[in-house]
Amino acid sequence: MNHHLLLVIHLLAATIWVGGHIYICIAVLPRALKKKDAQVLLAFEKTYEPIGMLSLLLLVITGIWMTVQFGIGWSQLFSFQTPIEKLVFTKLALLLATIALAISAQVRVIPSFKQNSNRLPEMAVHAAAVTIIGISMLVIGSFGRYGGI
Repeated sequence: MNHHLLLVIHLLAATIWVGGHIYICIAVLPRALKKKDAQVLLAFEKTYEPIGMLSLLLLVITGIWMTVQFGIGWSQLFSFQTPIEKLVFTKLALLLATIALAISAQVRVIPSFKQNSNRLPEMAVHAAAVTIIGISMLVIGSFGRYGGI
C-alpha cells in the first residue's frame, strides 16, 4: 500500500483516538467527577469504545506497516542507530504503556467502578495518562516528517 495513504489512515485514526481521549478529559470526566456518577463516563465509553478501539487497531496496523516500509525489522528496533529507529522504539514503548493502562483499567478499576463510583478518581488518572501518552505519541510521530528523533 502507498505510504502516503497509510499515513493518512494513521493520522485519521490518531485524530479519533487522541481527540476522543482529550474530550473525555475536558468534558466527560469533570462532569462525572462533579456528579460523582460513574454512569456519565460509562455512557460515553459505550458509544466511543467501538470507534476508539477500531482507531487503535488501525494505528497499530498502519504503524507496523509503515515501520516495515522504512526497512525497520525486529533486529533494528533495539539498535537505536538511526533517528527513525529511535522514533519507532519510543512509539512502541508508549503503545505498551497504553496497553498496560488499558489492562489495569479493565481488570482492576472498571469491574468495581461499575458498582461503586469511589474508583472514579482512579479511572480519571488512567484516562488522563492514556491521553498524555496519546498526545506524546502524536508529537513524536510528527518527527517522522524530519526523519525521526
